[in-house]
Amino acid sequence: MINERKSAINVSAGDFRKAAHSLVDTVAGFLNDISNKPVTTGETPARILELLGNETLPGKGIAMDEIITKATELLYNHSLLNGHPKFFGYITGSPAPIAMLADLMAASVNANVGAQVLSPVATAIEKQTIRWLAEFIGFDESYGGILVSGGNMANFTAFLAGRTAKAPDDFKTNGLSANDMVMYCCKTTHTWIDKAAVLFGHGTNAIRWIPADRNNRMEIPALVKSIEEDLSKGKLPFMIIGNAGDVSTGAVDDLSEISKVCKKFKLWFHVDGAYGIPAAVVPEYSGLFSGIADADSIALDPHKWLYSPLEVGCTLVKNPQHLLNTFSSHPAYYHFENKDTDPAFNFYEYGLQNSRGFRALKIWMQLQQVGKEGYINLIRDDIALAELMYELASKHSELEAVTHNLSITTLRYIPSGVNNNLEYLNKLNTMLLEELQRNGEVFLSNAVIEEKFCLRACIVNFRTTSRDIHESIDIIVKSGKEIHKSLSGE
Repeated sequence: MINERKSAINVSAGDFRKAAHSLVDTVAGFLNDISNKPVTTGETPARILELLGNETLPGKGIAMDEIITKATELLYNHSLLNGHPKFFGYITGSPAPIAMLADLMAASVNANVGAQVLSPVATAIEKQTIRWLAEFIGFDESYGGILVSGGNMANFTAFLAGRTAKAPDDFKTNGLSANDMVMYCCKTTHTWIDKAAVLFGHGTNAIRWIPADRNNRMEIPALVKSIEEDLSKGKLPFMIIGNAGDVSTGAVDDLSEISKVCKKFKLWFHVDGAYGIPAAVVPEYSGLFSGIADADSIALDPHKWLYSPLEVGCTLVKNPQHLLNTFSSHPAYYHFENKDTDPAFNFYEYGLQNSRGFRALKIWMQLQQVGKEGYINLIRDDIALAELMYELASKHSELEAVTHNLSITTLRYIPSGVNNNLEYLNKLNTMLLEELQRNGEVFLSNAVIEEKFCLRACIVNFRTTSRDIHESIDIIVKSGKEIHKSLSGE
């Protein structure tokens, strides 16, 4: 009989407390010093593997404090730090400290938020968090949804719900073979739509890429024309996707006009707001999102502009029954129904996952700590800092400010005396980006706008200040000069 177990995986309360206190001190020191570290070390993959070593899987266990010491050294001295005030690459928010603690708490309970009986408090917290997120962007309490891993999964979940809602009655049995379903989006839409078309059986030919205007917004007349052409050919239009902050430039489609088109043709209206929709909470920018209330579904990512640690996205649906219609199943080996008058709420019926982690706790805690007013100020500041970068680039003789929308600015380095040689400037700015991403002083990504290769800065960082923006402009110009000198042989 096994009456008492001595397990290599368990630790005493005293040992755990000692290790945890030491680790928290290390984390606090790291956060306090993050501004003084390089954004990235620029080390090669081979160098990182060398640091890990080529040891085989340990046969015997290693002491916990030794493992933690090695892990903290690796992570804090050899990572790209997206919490650094000069990290402007892609769209990854600087993680909130309270949410770091929330993830520890969530892991300690390890709730499986797939069924209510397995996660009574966690299920209630996720339901409340979803209501708060809907309220945050101006939706009423009728909206429901589910937390997922990120933007791709949030958009996928809504895509499948919209398809089920608009498909013929025989779709679940006959599938796509008898149904030529097509969807519409601006050419600036994130690549999740390509994945959805392929993975869910439509093929990329089912996507209608609608041109963007000079402001990177979907051309509505072209959208209407495309739908009418498809209808005349016997196609089955079912969804239009609007962008609430496209990933390259931050542009927001005319959601109000897209809504009208959806109503006219009885199509599902989905909004990809993974990045930009939190700006709807700021009074002076809410008009950009006019029409959002008509959306049948929307994707948003708290790990982007709500400053949550990875990973958490959210799908909101105007009528949550569409999620149940799409994802709910009741195999014999599931017995998750309550017998009393209060029906169980099981999140496995609302999305792709059955077993689900407790993602909601960190958002729930953050929303309470920061509050709506706090978020308004944070998001407003990020937008102002991106605007400052645009203004500084506009005034600089060797920079071209290309676009500014929400908290994204794009720009190019153009050396003095160089004519607008597109091929040369694209090569120069490509090399400049690579150098900036390697040297660790500032980290940007890129966008291609009207065939121009541009540097792209996205500010979703509560640590960034005006000083960081001014210093980044100087770094860009200095590095640009050096690369131009090398290319031109001057």
